[in-house]
Amino acid sequence: MGLPTPASASSRSSAPPDAAGRSPTVAFAHLGCEKNRVDTEHMLGLLAEAGYRVSADENEASVVVVNTCSFIQDAREESVRTLVDLAEQGKELIIAGCLAQHFQEELLESLPEARAIVGTGDYQHIVSVLQRVEAGERVNQVSATPTFVADEHLPRYRTTSEAVAYLKVAEGCDYRCAFCIIPKLRGDQRSRPIDSIVAEAHQLADQGVQELVLISQITTNYGLDLVGKPQLAELLRALAAVEIPWIRVHYAYPTGLTAEVLAAYREVPNVLPYLDLPLQHSHPEVLRAMNRPWQADVTAGVLGRIREQLPDAVLRTTFIVGFPGETEEHFQHLLAFVAEQRFDHVGVFTFSAEEGTTAAKLPDQVPIEVAQERRDRLMALQQPIAAERNSAWVGRIVDVLIEQDNPTTGEMIGRCARFAPEVDGEVRISPGIGGLSAAPGTMVPVRITAADTYDLRGTVVGAAAMVQEVRGERRQGS
Repeated sequence: MGLPTPASASSRSSAPPDAAGRSPTVAFAHLGCEKNRVDTEHMLGLLAEAGYRVSADENEASVVVVNTCSFIQDAREESVRTLVDLAEQGKELIIAGCLAQHFQEELLESLPEARAIVGTGDYQHIVSVLQRVEAGERVNQVSATPTFVADEHLPRYRTTSEAVAYLKVAEGCDYRCAFCIIPKLRGDQRSRPIDSIVAEAHQLADQGVQELVLISQITTNYGLDLVGKPQLAELLRALAAVEIPWIRVHYAYPTGLTAEVLAAYREVPNVLPYLDLPLQHSHPEVLRAMNRPWQADVTAGVLGRIREQLPDAVLRTTFIVGFPGETEEHFQHLLAFVAEQRFDHVGVFTFSAEEGTTAAKLPDQVPIEVAQERRDRLMALQQPIAAERNSAWVGRIVDVLIEQDNPTTGEMIGRCARFAPEVDGEVRISPGIGGLSAAPGTMVPVRITAADTYDLRGTVVGAAAMVQEVRGERRQGS
C-alpha cells in the first residue's frame, strides 16, 4: 500500500542532498499486520526527522522501503510479488520486516536490486541503513535474535486516519504453537512499561485519536516478562486517564482473561467490551497437536464468564482447519462448538505448512482441497450466526466513528464498537432529520435501522430524538 508524505520534517537533516540541494525522496510499501504497520510508522518518523522526504508515489523515488510479511505462504508470495514488481520498475529496494528476518542472505542473492535487508528488531536503524546504501554499501542489518521494542520516544508518523491508532504494548511471543513461525521472526516477548504505554497514549490523544487499538502477539500476557505475572488489568486501569473514548484490545488468549482483567473491561469506561480471541480449534486432540493443550480446559468456562460478566461483549475469533491429523470427527467437534458459542465474528484459515515449524513435519497432512472444503463449511455455518448477532443491534442508538463521507449523497461510512478497524464490518449511515451529518474522525449517535451478515445501516440521531428515547425507556421500566 502507498503511504502519505509526512507533514513536516526535522531541520536536523543528516541525509545527503541531491544535485538540487534537496534530501533524497524515499517511498514505502507496507504489507502485513498492524504490528508491522507500527514498525513502518516508526521508520517513516525516523526518516522524516532525518530530513528525508517520504512519498506516497513510488514513481517519485528511486529507493523503496518494502516492509514485508512472512507469516504464511500467501503473505510471502504477496511480499515477493511486490519486490519483483518494484525491481522490474528499476527501483532500488530496502527489504524490511518478517521476510527479511526469515530469509536474510537469500533475498540479497536473488534480488540484485535489493540494496539492504532490515530485520524485525532493527528498523530503528533505518536512517543509518539508508545512508550506508547511498554510500555504495550493500547492507545486512538483521539481528539473529530480535530484542528491540520501540517506546514513546521513537519518532512515528501514523499512516492510519487521524481518528484511529495502533499502540504496540509488547513485541515477540513466548508460546511455541506448532503452526506458528512468529517467535522465530519476532523473538521472545518483551513488554513495555506501563508508564511508557500511557505516555504514548497521551501523545496520540493530543493528535485527535478517538480509537486506540492495543496490540502485541499475546496481549493478555502483557507484562509477564517484566514482573513475573500479566499486567493487562493494571494497564487498562492506567489508560482510563487517557482522553480517548474507545480503547480496544486485540489478541486476548483465554488463559489471560482472569477475573481481574474482566473486571477492568467492565469498570474502565473507555475500554470496549470487544474480545479478540484467536482460539484456532476446539478439539482437545487437535489443540494438543498444535501445542496449545492448556486451551481445551479453559475455553468454554472463560467464554461463559465473559458473557456473564460482560453481557454486551462482542466476541471475535479465528480458527485453523486442515491442521495435520484433523479428522472429520475433529472438524465436526469444531462445527458444534461454533454453533453453540455463536461468536459475533469468525475468521477461518486453512493450515499452511511453514518451514521451520513443528507442524510442517507432522504426519497425516490434510489435502488442501479437504481443508478448503472444511473452511467453506465452517463459514457457511457462521454466516447466519453473524447475521443474527448483527440483527440484535437493530433499534439501538449507538456511537459511530465516521471514517468516510459522500458529500453528494450525504451517506457516511463508519464503525460502532462491535466492529474493529480493517477486520470487521461497517455501519452505512444516512443523514438524519434535517440532513444531520458528521465529518470523518468524529463520533455521532446513530440509530441502527437494518443489518445483514457483516454490516449495519443506520441514521444520524439528533439530541431531541435521544431525549425521547431515554424517556421512553424509563416509562417502559416504571
